[in-house]
Amino acid sequence: MSRRIPAFAIVALLALLPSCKAFQSFIHDGEVVAKLGEHKLYLSELEKVIPNGISPEDSAGLANLYINSWATGKAFQDIAEQKLSKEEKDVSKELEDYRQSLLRYRFEQRFISERLDTTVSAKEVNEYYEAHKDNFKLERPILKARFMKISEDSPNLQKIKKLMSSDKVGDVTAADSLAFNSAQRYVDCSDTWIDAATLAGDFGVDYIEMLSKKNGKFIEIKDGDGFLHVAFIADMVKAGDVPPEEYCEERIKDIIISGRKHKLLTTLEQDLIEDAKAKEKFEIYSTK
Repeated sequence: MSRRIPAFAIVALLALLPSCKAFQSFIHDGEVVAKLGEHKLYLSELEKVIPNGISPEDSAGLANLYINSWATGKAFQDIAEQKLSKEEKDVSKELEDYRQSLLRYRFEQRFISERLDTTVSAKEVNEYYEAHKDNFKLERPILKARFMKISEDSPNLQKIKKLMSSDKVGDVTAADSLAFNSAQRYVDCSDTWIDAATLAGDFGVDYIEMLSKKNGKFIEIKDGDGFLHVAFIADMVKAGDVPPEEYCEERIKDIIISGRKHKLLTTLEQDLIEDAKAKEKFEIYSTK
C-alpha cells in the first residue's frame, strides 16, 4: 500500500527548506519534491520512508530530515566526482569485494538457518558448566531480593518488613498485598538471580554504596524525600565466586549454539574446497 504524505504537510515542509539555487525544493507534476544540481528526489521515494498513521507534523519532520540527508549525500557525490582523480573514483574492486562478502554472508546465514540445531538440553548445560566453572566467576555480586520504596512514617512499614523477610509463602504473599496499598513500589525478585547493580538502581546509588549499608539481611537507605528504600536479601553470591548453574544457563546455551554455528561454517568451508578439488575446479600453481 502506498504511503501518501498529506499535501499540506509537504507544503509546510517546503516552506522550511533552504531557498538557495543549489538546493531548490518544489513539486513538479506531483512527483519531484527536491532538487540539488541535476539530482531529483521524487515523491514516490520520499513516501517509502514515511510510516503510515503518523501525524502531519511528524510526516513533515521526517520528510525534512530525509530530504536534507539526501541533499547532503548528493552534494558529496558531486564534489567527489569533480575533485577526485580517475583512479580515486574507481571503486570497482571495493564494490566487488563488498559484493562477495555480502553474498557469502547471506549464503552462510541461509546455510546455518537450514541446519542449526538450537535445542540445548539440561545435560549439555550442566556438562559445560561443570567443565568451565572458572569462566563464570562474578565481576559483581548477584542476589535474590525483595525491594520496596515506602514512606518513612508509614504505619505498615515494620509489618511489611517482617512479612517480606519470611520464608513462608503465605507471609510473602501478604507482604505483597499489604505493600500494594502502602508502598510506592514493591518488587519481589527472590526467585531470580539479579546483578547487584540492578538492585542498586532502585536505591539510586552504586552497588558498592548499597552493599555498604547492608545490616544483616536488610539494606535500608533514605532518599531525602521522605521515603525509605528497603531490600531484604534472600540470597547472595559474592564477586569472585562462581554463580549457580541457573544463573549461567542462558549464557551457556548461547556459547553452545555459537560453537555449533562455527562448526557448521568450518565444515562448509572444508566441503566447498574438497568438492572443488574433486571436480578439478581448484588448483594451486607453484609460486616459485
